[in-house]
Amino acid sequence: MSPRKRVVILISGRGSNMAALIDAAKSPDFPAEIVGVISNRADAKGLAIAAAKGIDASVIPSKGVSREDHDAAIDRALAAAKADIVCLAGYLKLLTDGFVTKWQGRMINIHPALLPLFKGLNTHERAIEAGVRIHGCTVHFVTPQMDDGPIIAQSAVPVLISDDAEMLGARVLASEHRLYPLALAMLAAGKVTMEAGRAVFSDFADEPASGRVISAPAPRPQHPDMESLARFTP
Repeated sequence: MSPRKRVVILISGRGSNMAALIDAAKSPDFPAEIVGVISNRADAKGLAIAAAKGIDASVIPSKGVSREDHDAAIDRALAAAKADIVCLAGYLKLLTDGFVTKWQGRMINIHPALLPLFKGLNTHERAIEAGVRIHGCTVHFVTPQMDDGPIIAQSAVPVLISDDAEMLGARVLASEHRLYPLALAMLAAGKVTMEAGRAVFSDFADEPASGRVISAPAPRPQHPDMESLARFTP
């Protein structure tokens, strides 16, 4: 078995997706291990959660320093942790182009919408206002353009007539907690890479004879969440 990839998670708040990744990585056959959590805010609730789960948690404040200096400090911390992969989990700080370019292909993010729809904030309110009947979440490679990197996996949930933003957000968050570990496992196992600005998938049981596809595997809807996930096969 190949060595597990070393992962550092960046957070700014409650860290619920962070916790889902940590819990998933406890499985001995998961291809990645969480070796650290970094927050740009000392009051982030996720720091205590990470520490309680036995993960090294630290703060690199972003307030009062330049973006370049802040990202340089994060980069030094990642080097010290010997990180292979960076996961953004509710990290509410824009990263500099230089930092993103350095980690491109090795840094992923989860966004609470089906990209390319509803980039940015307030995605659940905007989905309801737009009248869409399907909403969800996306895990994608991070690129300098916000919420614009190649898509690794998506999970769809229904938008119910009775939904408000809080109700819809709770349904999407539950899907996020399942989707993010799946996408991280795919990346850590080498089943998806970023090449020439696209997500390239390989080594799936139903792949074509060429052994490589430049799209997600066929959706497999599941009741009640109507999820469509890119599969990871251990």
